[in-house]
Amino acid sequence: MEKIIAVERNYMGDIISFKTSNGRVISYRKALMDIETGVIEGVEITENVQEEEDLSFSIIDSFDNYPSIF
Repeated sequence: MEKIIAVERNYMGDIISFKTSNGRVISYRKALMDIETGVIEGVEITENVQEEEDLSFSIIDSFDNYPSIF
């Protein structure tokens, strides 16, 4: 099982990609698919106010303490 270890944000602060414990850098959408299929653990998918899929770490409420990918 992989875990998310770092994030990349755009200029507005939105997360656009993730780095996993296996060294993969994947898009936000790919991360959603991998979480749904059980490839990535430790993250759950929740619906936000706009009813779009969003990522929410199951232990920590946000990815604010994660290092940047680059």
